[in-house]
Amino acid sequence: MVFDGHSDLLYDVTRRRLAGETHVLEHRHLSRLRQGGVEGLVLALWYGRGQGQTFWEGVPGCEDPSYRLEVMLQCAQAEFAECPWLAVVSTAGEAEAARAEGKFYAFLAVEGMEGLHGPEDLDRLASLGVRLGMLTWNEDNRFAAGAAQNSAKGLTSLGRQVLQRMEDLGMLIDVSHLNDGGFRDVLRLAQGPVVASHSNCRALCPHPRNLTDDQLRAIRDSGGVVGLNVHHSFVHQDPEKQTAQTLALHAAHMAEVMGVEHVACGFDFCEFMGPGNDGARGLEDCGGIPNLFQALAQLGLSPAERDQIARGNLLRIFQGV
Repeated sequence: MVFDGHSDLLYDVTRRRLAGETHVLEHRHLSRLRQGGVEGLVLALWYGRGQGQTFWEGVPGCEDPSYRLEVMLQCAQAEFAECPWLAVVSTAGEAEAARAEGKFYAFLAVEGMEGLHGPEDLDRLASLGVRLGMLTWNEDNRFAAGAAQNSAKGLTSLGRQVLQRMEDLGMLIDVSHLNDGGFRDVLRLAQGPVVASHSNCRALCPHPRNLTDDQLRAIRDSGGVVGLNVHHSFVHQDPEKQTAQTLALHAAHMAEVMGVEHVACGFDFCEFMGPGNDGARGLEDCGGIPNLFQALAQLGLSPAERDQIARGNLLRIFQGV
C-alpha cells in the first residue's frame, strides 16, 4: 500500500465543481487510486494560474491569488463532505486509525504562498488542517523565489518569518519548488525535518526542479524525506528513458546518497491537466504505481525497503507534526 506525498487532485476537484460536477474524487479518481494501491494522499492546494491556459481564466476574480485559494478551499471542503470513505487527517496516528477503519486518509498542503500576505495568514490554514507548506510554486513572490527564477535569490525577510511561523504551528516545510538559494536558506534556518515532497535527482536528470546530491544529503541531515516524482521531464532528458524503470533508478540513487529511510513517494500525477503533464511510461496515472515497485524489486530492494518507500518513511515524518 502506498502513501502518495503529493497529489494535485484538488485542482481537478475545483475545476469540475465550478463546472457543476459533484463527487469528483469518487466518480473520476477512486477506482484508479484503488488500482494503484494508494491508501493515503497529501492533497495539495495548488491555486496557481500555471504557465499556460487553465480553468482559472474563466473565473471572475481569478487575478487575485487570495481569491483563488479561497475558492479551492471551499471546493475541497464541499468535496470532502461527499466522501465518507475519506478521512482528512492531521497526524500519522489519525492516518493509521483511518486505515484501520478501511478509509483513505488525506493530509492537506498548500503549494505556494502567493495568496498569503504574511505569517499571520498561516494560522487559518493550520486551523483548516493544512500540515505541509511550500513558500512558492515556480513563481517569484514576497517570500521566496521558485525553481524557475533566479537561482541565487534567497528567502526574503518576510519569508524567514513565514518559515518560523510554520514551525511554530507544526507545519512541515516543503522545498520541492524552491530555487537553490531559497533551499540553502531553509536548510540553514529550519529546526526540524524538511521534505521535498515531489522531486527527483539532478545527477540523473539535470532539471532545476530536481535535487543535487548535496541537497539530498542536507534533507537527510534534517531528518526529512524526498518524494519520487513521475513527471516525465523530471525522470530523464531522453524521452525514450522516461519510464517507471528509470524512476526506480532515481529511488536507488537517493537510497545510496541518503539511505533508504529518506526516500518516499510524491508522485505528482497530473495527467488530468492536459498535454505536457504526462507521467513517465508505465506511470501515466496512479493505476500504474505497481510498475514502479516491481522495478524496485528488480533492482534488489527488499520488501521491507519497498514498504519504507511506499508509506513508512513519510508517515514517520508526520508523527512529529
